[in-house]
Amino acid sequence: MSLDTLVQQPPFPSESGSVSSSPFDADNFNAVVMSTYGRFPLALERGAGCRVWDTQGREYLDFVAGIATCTLGHAHPAMVEAVTRQIQKLHHISNLYYIPEQGELAKWIVEHSCADRVFFCNSGAEANEAAIKLARKYAHTVLQIEHPIILTAHSSFHGRTLATITATGQPKYQKNFDPLVPGFYHVPYNDIAAVESAIGELDEGDYQVAAILLEPLQGEGGVRPGDVTYFQKLRQICDETGVLLIFDEVQVGMGRSGKLWGYEHLGVEPDIFTSAKGLGGGIPIGAMMAKKFCDVFQSGEHASTFGGNPFACAVAFAVCQTLEKENILQNVRQRGEQLRAGLRAIAAKYPHHLNEVRGWGLINGLELNADADLTAADVVKAAIDEGLLLVPAGPKVVRFVPPLIVTDKEVDTALQLVDKVMATVTA
Repeated sequence: MSLDTLVQQPPFPSESGSVSSSPFDADNFNAVVMSTYGRFPLALERGAGCRVWDTQGREYLDFVAGIATCTLGHAHPAMVEAVTRQIQKLHHISNLYYIPEQGELAKWIVEHSCADRVFFCNSGAEANEAAIKLARKYAHTVLQIEHPIILTAHSSFHGRTLATITATGQPKYQKNFDPLVPGFYHVPYNDIAAVESAIGELDEGDYQVAAILLEPLQGEGGVRPGDVTYFQKLRQICDETGVLLIFDEVQVGMGRSGKLWGYEHLGVEPDIFTSAKGLGGGIPIGAMMAKKFCDVFQSGEHASTFGGNPFACAVAFAVCQTLEKENILQNVRQRGEQLRAGLRAIAAKYPHHLNEVRGWGLINGLELNADADLTAADVVKAAIDEGLLLVPAGPKVVRFVPPLIVTDKEVDTALQLVDKVMATVTA
C-alpha cells in the first residue's frame, strides 16, 4: 500500500454520527476471511474512551473492551503518546539483543507482583504454553517425574493451541482436534476433595502430578470466582508436595478484578502466573511470570520472535504507569460495586429469567436461570440493538467487562439499557 493510499483512507465517523465514505460489505469480508468466529452483524471502526462507532456512524457503549482487553478504553492519550513515540524510535529488533523497554516493563511487573522473572510473548495462549513448558521441565529436572501431569479445572479456558485446549476443561473446544496433548487431568473447580482424590489416584505408585493450573476467577467458564478456602488449601498441598501452583491471570489480571492481580483476592501467591489481554491495553503482548526457584529455563529452551519487542513493551509500560497515576484500581472497585448492585436490582425484577450476579471488580456475570427459554446470546443481541455491547460467558451468562476507566454515569447508562433489554426479551 502506498503512502498516498494510506493518507487518503476514508475518515472515521465523527461523534455527530457522520458515516465512512466506503460502506462496509460483510459478503466481501466473508469471502476472504476464514469463518472461525461467530460474529455479530456489526462492523466497528472508531473508539474513544468507553464508546465505539460502527461503519454507519452509530454509537455504542462498550462493555466488552475487546473481551477484557482495552484496559484504558479506546484512544487513551497515554497509549496514543506511547505508540507515537515508540514507533518513531524503534518498533522491533530481536531478542538476540538487550531491549531496554522489555527490561523496564519486567522490572515494573516484578516490583508489583510476587514474581522474580518474566518471559514475554504475544498472547495469553502463548503465555500459558510457556507456563506448561516451564512446569514440565521443572518436573523432569527437579521433581524427577518421568511423565508429568498438570491438573486443570472443568469449565476452565486457557487458550486455543493444542496444549492449551487440552488444558481447557471444556470438550467443545477440543472436538475434532484430537489427538490431544497428553499430560493433563481435569477436576471440578473449587472442589478441594476432588483435587486430593486426583493426586492420590495419579500419584499411586509413581509421582506424576507436577503442577496445578487454575484461573483465580473462571472467565469463559461463567465468571466464577475462586473460593478463598479452596485456594489456600491448594497452596498448602503444593507446599507440602513440591507441586507447582500456576495461575492463569490472562483475563482477570492487570487490575480488572479491582486488585492488580487476581491472586490477591485469594490470600495466596502462585509459583507461576500468566498475563496478556489487559497488559497491553489492546496492543498484543503476553507474559509468563515465575518465582526464581522454578525458573529453570536455559538459553535456547524457549523463545518468541515478537515477544517483548520495544513497541509492545513501551505501550504496556505506559498502561502500567497509567493504572498507578490515575488511581484506576479504586475506580474499578467502585464501579464494580455499582454495577453489581444495579444488576442485582434488575435480577430481582426478573426472577423467572435471571438468577445470580457474581464477579470481582469490573469482570462480572449475570446468570440466566437454567430453565429459562433465554440465552446469553439473546440478551447480547438485544443489547446491541439498544446501543450496548456485552459478551456471553457460556450459554447462560452475560459478561460485563468494560474498560477500567468507565465512569459512574456510563455504568448507570448501561444498567438502564440492560433493564430495557430485559423488558424486551421477556415480553
